[in-house]
Order: sequence, then structure tokens, then C-alpha cells
Amino acid sequence: MKSIVTGGAGFIGAHLVKLLLEKGHQVLNLDALTYSGNLNSLKSIAYHHNYQFLQLDICDAVKLESAIIDFQPDAIFHLAAESHVDNSIAAAGAFMQTNIIGTFNLLETARKLKNRNFRFIHVSTDEVYGALGETGAFTEETPYQPNSPYSASKAASDHLARAWNKTYGLPVLITHCSNNYGGFQFPEKLIPKVLINAVSNKEISVYGTGKNVRDWLHVQDHVEALFAVWERGKIGETYNIGGGKEWRNIDLIREICQQLDQIKPKYEGSYQDQIRFVADRAGHDFRYAIDNSKIEKELLWKPRFDFETGIKETILWYLSNEEWWREK
Repeated sequence: MKSIVTGGAGFIGAHLVKLLLEKGHQVLNLDALTYSGNLNSLKSIAYHHNYQFLQLDICDAVKLESAIIDFQPDAIFHLAAESHVDNSIAAAGAFMQTNIIGTFNLLETARKLKNRNFRFIHVSTDEVYGALGETGAFTEETPYQPNSPYSASKAASDHLARAWNKTYGLPVLITHCSNNYGGFQFPEKLIPKVLINAVSNKEISVYGTGKNVRDWLHVQDHVEALFAVWERGKIGETYNIGGGKEWRNIDLIREICQQLDQIKPKYEGSYQDQIRFVADRAGHDFRYAIDNSKIEKELLWKPRFDFETGIKETILWYLSNEEWWREK
């Protein structure tokens, strides 16, 4: 099988590239190598005989079409995206270009492929659904209510993917995941940011009261779910992928600090002493939670990592790979 991964030098993309190679796929990684892309995340497979890398921006329609038509993939896993909410609030333009126009370019090029078994897996986020209250969970039928420029751009790309399936018959499948964690995650995201600031003796900032709730999914579970969607999913369907582990932000931050107190104790005091509450983020959704029942029932996928084990492994990874995050 021949697979293209867009954004394959990013956090989730790098893990997916490695999994596909393990499964025997030939992989073409297309990545623009913007600030969050890191080829060092792929050092272990850089010279794999089934792996190719091409630095390419999906907004460049001409070069994108040439690369895809030349490779003739059996699957495109579309992960390339601007993804940091704070950045989308400060400067939304790049999100509109990459997440909407870039997706349009991919869909249009994919229409020109002749492979009857081809599949387009559009990887999205639970943030398109907006915010939940104290109870409930997002299902595949939850109405879209995006609240940030990032989630709005992803919602738009989802609608494009669905329309290209319904209008042109493009074999599209859409996934929505909850918050990912694990090794090789860019330091702007919550868990690595807390870890790095803690061990660097910097302030650990908490938005608002810290009571916002997120569902956490180990990145390895996520990419295995994506493989299951490619292998067994039904064309035109959407699948939600969650970890089933909800944490309030402040509780998660304190948990990380407590584990660091045990693994790498400070000379004096606790890492929790570095926590500082700051003004809340604009449009900050209160709670996300994913209902996994569809993908569990139809594709027989379940998350394997329990959060307690996964977060400890993640902490140890960042402590052991300082050279990786220091370079960023």
C-alpha cells in the first residue's frame, strides 16, 4: 500500500508515519516544515527504504498536484494544519489558508486519482463541536458550534471534505479526536509546556480558574484508530476518537507537578509553587468529551493506554529528550 501523510513532521503525523511503515506501507511525507514541524521526530526512520519526505506547502496547488499524481497513493491521511488556538486568536490568516484552502487543494487533486481503492482520511478535532456543560459527550451527530478561529477553520475543512464526498463521490472518511499527548509534541501545547516550564524554573500559567475540562488521548492510540478507520471504516462516515480520560486543567497541571516532585525533585519546595493564574483565553471552551461508542462498535477499536501510565511515560520522555525540545 502507498500512503501520503500531510503534516508528517508534526506531532501526530510523525507517529502515524512510523505506524504505517511498521504496517508495511510505502509512505510519502508532505510537510511545509513550519515552526512546529520537526524532522528530528523522524530520525529513526529517515532512511527507511519505504519512506520519502518532500518539503511542500499544501497551499501550493501546482506542486501538491504534481507530488500526489506522481506518487499515486492508495490513501491520503490529511493532518497538515495550523492547530494552536492561541495563535489563531492572534493571527487567524494562516489558519484560513492552510486549513481551508490547503484542504481544498488536496481534495481537488485527490479527485484526479484513478485508484478505485483510494481513501482520503480527513483528520479533524473535537473543537469543531464547541463546548459542553458539566455532563454529556460529543457524538458524530453533535451540531458544529466552533468558538475559535482555529476550530472554525477546521469545521470549514470538514464541510469541504463531506461535500466532496457527497458531490463528487470522493472516498472520504472524517475523524474527530480529543486532546493528544505523548512524546514529540511541540512545546506550545499544554502538557509539554507545563513540563518544560516546570523544569526550567519558569512560571506555569493557568488560564482563568483552571476548571476547563479536556479529554486526553495517547497519540499512539490515536494513530492506531486512524489506521483502523482507513482499513475498516465506511466511506462517507465520521468517527470520533477519544481517550475517555477527563481532567480539569488545574488538576492535570498539579498531577504533572506532583509526579515531577517524585521523579526530579527541586532543591527546595514543589513545582506547584510555580503555578500562576492568568486572564482567561478569549472564547475558551469549558469542556470537551468524546463518545467513542461508534468506533468501538463498528471498527473494534479501543484506547489501550491508561492515562496514569501514559502521562508518566510522557514526563520521562521529555526529561530524557531535552535536546529535542531545547532546539525549538
